[in-house]
Amino acid sequence: MDVNTAFLHGDLDKEIYMELSKGFTIKRKEDYVCKLKKSLYGLKQAPRQWYKKFESVIGEQGYQKTTSDHFVFVQKFSDDDFVILLLYVDDILIVDRNVSRIDKLNK
Repeated sequence: MDVNTAFLHGDLDKEIYMELSKGFTIKRKEDYVCKLKKSLYGLKQAPRQWYKKFESVIGEQGYQKTTSDHFVFVQKFSDDDFVILLLYVDDILIVDRNVSRIDKLNK
């Protein structure tokens, strides 16, 4: 599953300001800056904020981060029934024998 808006709308831990984009000017306010409310593509903090948000949401749904790899999450139902989520940047690989659970996660 590819998360198209992974780095957008992430919560920020610190106050971050940016210069106005070229071509976007307001008369007599050319030296103003913008205070970001959410993370943007290209922001150094964006991947970390995306991961923190993902980890929080997936943890609330019962998934646990593995101790060997912090980008692998497992939800165990029984010894032979479990779901594995592998996170790589903004892609998620879902491993499960139960197709209906995979479909539910994709929604």
